[in-house]
Amino acid sequence: MPLPANDTGAPIAHKAKGADPYAWLQERDTEAVLDYLNAENSYQEARLAHQAPLRETLFQEIKGRILETDLSLPSPWGPYLYYTRTTAGDEYARHYRCPRPADDSLTVDENHEQLLLDPNALANGGFFSLGAFSISPDHQRLAYSLDTTGEEIYTLFVKELSNDKVSELSFANCDGSMTWANDSLTLFFGELDDTHRPHKLFRYRLDGTAAQEVFHEPDGRFFLHCYRSSSEHQLLLSLGSKTTGETWALDAAQPHLPFTCMAPRIEDHEYDVDHGQLDGQWTWFIRSNRDGINFALYQAVDNGTVPEESDWQLLVAHNPEVMLDGVTLNASAMTLSLREGGLPIIEVHPQGLPVYRVQLPDAAYSLHVQNSLEFSSEHIRLRYEALNRPAQIRQLHLADGQQQVLKETPVLGPFDPDAYVSQRLWATAADGTQVPISLVLKRECLGQPTPLYLYGYGAYGESLDPWFSHARLSLLDRGVAFAIAHVRGGGELGEAWYRAGKQEHKQNTFNDFIACAEHLIAQGLTTSGQLAISGGSAGGLLIGAVLNQRPELFQVAVAEVPFVDVLNTMLDPELPLTVTEYDEWGNPEEPEVYERIKAYAPYENVRAQAYPATLVIAGYNDSRVQYWEAAKWVAKLRASKTDDNPLLLKTELGAGHGGMSGRYQGLRDVALEYAFILNILGQG
Repeated sequence: MPLPANDTGAPIAHKAKGADPYAWLQERDTEAVLDYLNAENSYQEARLAHQAPLRETLFQEIKGRILETDLSLPSPWGPYLYYTRTTAGDEYARHYRCPRPADDSLTVDENHEQLLLDPNALANGGFFSLGAFSISPDHQRLAYSLDTTGEEIYTLFVKELSNDKVSELSFANCDGSMTWANDSLTLFFGELDDTHRPHKLFRYRLDGTAAQEVFHEPDGRFFLHCYRSSSEHQLLLSLGSKTTGETWALDAAQPHLPFTCMAPRIEDHEYDVDHGQLDGQWTWFIRSNRDGINFALYQAVDNGTVPEESDWQLLVAHNPEVMLDGVTLNASAMTLSLREGGLPIIEVHPQGLPVYRVQLPDAAYSLHVQNSLEFSSEHIRLRYEALNRPAQIRQLHLADGQQQVLKETPVLGPFDPDAYVSQRLWATAADGTQVPISLVLKRECLGQPTPLYLYGYGAYGESLDPWFSHARLSLLDRGVAFAIAHVRGGGELGEAWYRAGKQEHKQNTFNDFIACAEHLIAQGLTTSGQLAISGGSAGGLLIGAVLNQRPELFQVAVAEVPFVDVLNTMLDPELPLTVTEYDEWGNPEEPEVYERIKAYAPYENVRAQAYPATLVIAGYNDSRVQYWEAAKWVAKLRASKTDDNPLLLKTELGAGHGGMSGRYQGLRDVALEYAFILNILGQG
């Protein structure tokens, strides 16, 4: 039965009785819901049909810049080099290994390489996501997990690398994790509860005995995760909510024993643990916020037992100006990942040698330890990129800081990084706070207002460090600038920056984004009629909120898997992840929290006003942000808005939170978004 449409042909969702007239869209798999989603998809396709040539041009442009057949940088481990290879026409990279050269070079021996896993064959044209890819310590087995729906529920497999025999492990509701003990026979894996939270850890020996439950986390706020320490001597079980942590440890050589708690959880005490060496002695390393929100680092000598918190000794003191994000351990050095002044810093502490910081060429960039290599290695690998500089894998010699660029992501065709200007700007928010902006544009566009694409996120303490994009060049070369608003709620300026954009301070996130937009306009870089905005997931909440609060400031918006029905979602503890999100947004069962969320929730605050042209993307199998959030929001917008601007909903019926899984599928999705923006801005 066709749905009613308005005079533009857009489908109109009927309003049911009750407080939420579009709640019926939450009735998954019913004929009415599928009819509506299919009608919206058909409407979107019809409205954008004229953009098909531009989409194809963009797709070919973007694909043409990417080296379709490429070899990853091999990683040495034990007797092998491990690497992946992409081939033109294939959606996924294949996984290989070959014998490690005697000269310890990174030269791949194609004549003796072994194919470990071919995702193209496993995907068979459908959705595909690889969870674990874990080689056993003796290099004889591969443990891997697959999600073929986008729901982030995984099936577990073990492959015998001597004869390619694959065994499917008959366990249900797995989170995809698979962690080896040192006997190369014992695996630990996690199980999801009804709210999609990893809540149980199981031990399984490959001799066919039944899996044993070794840990159960009943608190709905805490996620469970098992991993191997840097030393490979310990198995560590991390339990974490948004504000509190707890770690348990087990000798990796004795997986039959129980885990031992490092420090019992105390509300608001976050800590994480690793195991390595200090001055030649096996040592526990603990990153903890017990003495300050930016974290300090402690050590405890390994005397053969798990230390108690009273044994922790201060190694790196808390610094109110510098966030300690993480620690990487090698036998000869400790590497700290810091954040200072809104930028990532790598600080190396070589044993017995002076401390130094890694020096880099750009003013705004992304930098992290990509691979610590083997524990005994004298090197680590850093991933470095900027808005105008393709990603580089740099080898860092830990003792003296010497760097070598081992691989730079190629950009095929004409490309000159100096043709683009990268800048760091600062906007002043409503309360006087200085908010950083990262900007890149074509050099010839300087000095005049230009179309601009502004991106934001601002949640969970995540840092949006500037990154390079092959696809983005198609915008830049058409005269569209790109900017990132580093708003509060993210982690760019440390823990205090994050806390200032969550819970009762959430409105700061939206104020900051609006301030960034106003600053870019005031500086003559763009105008409201040339401004496109975009965000996904919690960033979609940001987009929804600022569209309600300042719709006239923007010309076009894209919201991907947007968390826009935040009030109703947080009121339903049966939904996946709701309880774990209380620490981020608050529990609306508390009256003051209810009113606070209601005041900014995008779905609740849609009203009769003009909105910019808007494209909304959802994933039907998304377990993090349910498809109906986008569907309900679009339905309410269409019934309320007073303009004739396009409002389009595309629901990927075979995808989850991350969209379609293949690399070419992903490029076509980007081309769709870019064509929509360019068309609205008059650039395409």
